[in-house]
Amino acid sequence: MNEKLRTVITASLFAAITTLATMIIKVPTFGTNGYVNIGDAAVLIAAWLLGNPYGALAAGIGSGLADLLSGYPAYIPGTTIIKLAMAFACASIYSHLKDRLPKTAALLISSITAEIIMVTGYFLYEATFLGYGLAASAAIVGNAIQGVTCLILGNAVIRALEPLYRRYAVKQTR
Repeated sequence: MNEKLRTVITASLFAAITTLATMIIKVPTFGTNGYVNIGDAAVLIAAWLLGNPYGALAAGIGSGLADLLSGYPAYIPGTTIIKLAMAFACASIYSHLKDRLPKTAALLISSITAEIIMVTGYFLYEATFLGYGLAASAAIVGNAIQGVTCLILGNAVIRALEPLYRRYAVKQTR
């Protein structure tokens, strides 16, 4: 099979996985209209496995689609850009560090950075574009809990998938 086609198909699958992971487990957050989910774990895994731009596109499209299907249309643009930025940064940092640091350190640094982008991104989006102002800070704790949860889950899953990844790896295009 053509390598580029295989990568596009894998990215499409990761967009669907991201959508499902975001929608399957939803824990409503108190004081906000939002919810905590495990979609960021899929965002991180897509970034690590696919790299840029495919991992970032899969993360952004899958997460935006979850907002569309879940009835959060005001969040679609913000979510799409925030998750794309998360995955882009995660893939870039991981790609840069993976040969310089132990794999665990590269995974942790890239995922922590991505989750900081998520928490900051949603605060800025809600404060400015949605007009919540400082009231947007109410979602910081829920987003941070989601970030830490998905950071741990994403790192655990990528390590568990490692034997399969080595065998069936999609070559990252540059």
